[in-house]
Amino acid sequence: MATPVQAQTPLDESNQLIRRILPEHADLFSVALVNKADGQDYFELESVKGKILLRGNNGVSVASALYYYLTEYAHCQVTWNGSNLKLPKKLPQIPEKIVRSTNYKLRYYLNYCTFNYSMSWWDWSRWETEIDWMALHGINMPLAITGEEYTWYLIYKDLGFTDDELKGFFTGPAYSAWFWMGNIDAWGGPMPLQWMKRQMALQKKIVQRERALGMKTVLPAFTGHVPASFKNRFPNAKLKSTNWHNGFSDTYILDAEDPMFARLGKIFLEKQTELMGTDHYYSADTFNENEPPSDKPDYLGQLSARIYDGMYQADHNAVWVMQGWLFYSDRKFWREPQVEALLNAVPNDKMIILDLATEIEPVWKRTKAFYGKPWIWNMLNNFGGNTNLFGRMEAAAQGPAKALKDPASGKMIGIGLTMEGIAQNPVLYELLTANIWRNEPIQLDQWLPEYVRNRYGGTNLHALKAWNILRKTVYTVPPDKYIRDGAESIIQARPTLDSSTRWANTKLNYKPKELLPAWEELIKAAPDLNGSDGYGYDLVDVTRQVLANYASYLQKMTVHAYHKKDITGFNKYSNRFLQLIDDMDALLATREDFLLGTWIRDARNCGVTSSEKALYEINAKNLITLWGDKNCPLNEYACRQWSGLLVDFYKPRWRQFFSNLTLEMQGNKNLTPVEFNHQIKQWEWQWVNSRKDYPILPKGNSIIKSKALFDQYWETINAD
Repeated sequence: MATPVQAQTPLDESNQLIRRILPEHADLFSVALVNKADGQDYFELESVKGKILLRGNNGVSVASALYYYLTEYAHCQVTWNGSNLKLPKKLPQIPEKIVRSTNYKLRYYLNYCTFNYSMSWWDWSRWETEIDWMALHGINMPLAITGEEYTWYLIYKDLGFTDDELKGFFTGPAYSAWFWMGNIDAWGGPMPLQWMKRQMALQKKIVQRERALGMKTVLPAFTGHVPASFKNRFPNAKLKSTNWHNGFSDTYILDAEDPMFARLGKIFLEKQTELMGTDHYYSADTFNENEPPSDKPDYLGQLSARIYDGMYQADHNAVWVMQGWLFYSDRKFWREPQVEALLNAVPNDKMIILDLATEIEPVWKRTKAFYGKPWIWNMLNNFGGNTNLFGRMEAAAQGPAKALKDPASGKMIGIGLTMEGIAQNPVLYELLTANIWRNEPIQLDQWLPEYVRNRYGGTNLHALKAWNILRKTVYTVPPDKYIRDGAESIIQARPTLDSSTRWANTKLNYKPKELLPAWEELIKAAPDLNGSDGYGYDLVDVTRQVLANYASYLQKMTVHAYHKKDITGFNKYSNRFLQLIDDMDALLATREDFLLGTWIRDARNCGVTSSEKALYEINAKNLITLWGDKNCPLNEYACRQWSGLLVDFYKPRWRQFFSNLTLEMQGNKNLTPVEFNHQIKQWEWQWVNSRKDYPILPKGNSIIKSKALFDQYWETINAD
């Protein structure tokens, strides 16, 4: 029998975390573990004999105390996109003891999709960095689903399935999330057994570190998804097929009434516990973007009860953690009787609901706070790992505390982050997690200047002006507009005469020119802030957004000239459009955050054999472009503005499109729109399956390049 993962002591882990974060200053901190009588998470910090003493009831509390000190006293910051850890030689002392506790018992982190849109190719070193980030930011309830396939592989082998029977079940590594959620089988595969074993070894390290710091991991549970070959092994099994999106094969769901359902649910949790232990929290989403076969409340209640019973049979302390996404995404099906029936079939203390996108729409308000179930307020913000400046800053600052104090909010027990992709808009994630150790809504007028100071390592009036503009533009969604997520650039759309496409949506939550003053102010801040990593990232990101927005104007003018048969105007604007792509690519090449090359390199590095490396490269390129095959309806859902992708994928598509339109205007034979679409899909599929390396090191100076583009485009954009 495999040995469950064992944790190190919280004291050891806390000290090691400090050494990883502040290797040159670690000896200036001391740590003590203490407990509070009421069981709340809390921390204390004070200056004692020249050292900073951090006390907390677990590793996360101690790490939060450290981050409180770093942000409030040393004016530092740790984010995915630019950190500031430039501590003074002599650490600032704390005048009097600081004590903080939290009313948010659970602080949830991650979305199934994050494991692919951002984390597909992570090794232990990258995971270690992320777990440190989680602890510093107060996270104590992470979703932990890495390596789930290997658990299922062992179970099905025990049940007599052959490797050949399972080949059509497991997806490629970049598509695990949708396999785990029961949406797809096999796509992007077959998944090598070596990958499964390595991911399970990685998962054991992940949960060991998370638990050692005091986190409670949320592990997967069985929801009915079985291989297509299941019907051959168990011909009497009650199976129903479902299809997530056209272009993918059917998946098979075992009916909860079938005796095998409870058996498999119990076997899975027992095997999983044998491999890695348990914290008794289990994630299970029965119909993620798939409708149940019946909307009868009795049916839904029985289904829910059986799913929980499968958990209970293996673990009497099991608590079902359910993503509330289905109530948001399919409200026509999930009306009040259906939601109530699904939830009421499980005891209140045995289920927690994640209100998955509360900042967009608080589902708790139309479900009577999930009918008495404990629930968590979450910010989703990013879909597909897309690259855009976007968010609801006011909702992140005010929403959690207001909900907690609302008498109608029922059993709200926590807050969380459920973004589909990370490594963008760091301000939103700093802001949301800043709620954890506060009891009142955050006042942005006070918080934002501190954020800017911590990020850039100093106070600069131009930078602060820029951020006040960003707050009112990209980070505000007017209440009279329904905008789910941030706009992408028309550059990323499959070439079109329209102004937008389904997944490359160009609808902004502000007027494009309203962003220009923020760009100008950041440029003016360069002399003072050019040594700041966070400033370098933000300047590139704002410059990128301005140019990405301007692309819409150039595309519209190109289309206008085409309709007028104005070849001169068409050539002028189409050439400027293509040049803009080149300029954006060169800008993004100055930051590792925006390189396609690192994504491809990391994917190939996960492979051992040449065939594995090739498979992983194809997975990596496919996910962020076509998503599936050349006819997949999800094309561009996970699109990115990355150097390498802009000039090697987006630009050639548009160049072919413009060339085809030019032939028509010249009176020569050209492809019809249907013919062109077919041709470009073939080209895209060829690109996905091609072998190519891209730069993995930044090229050029971010500030110099941004200033050059400002000089090049400022007057033109203002005039157009």
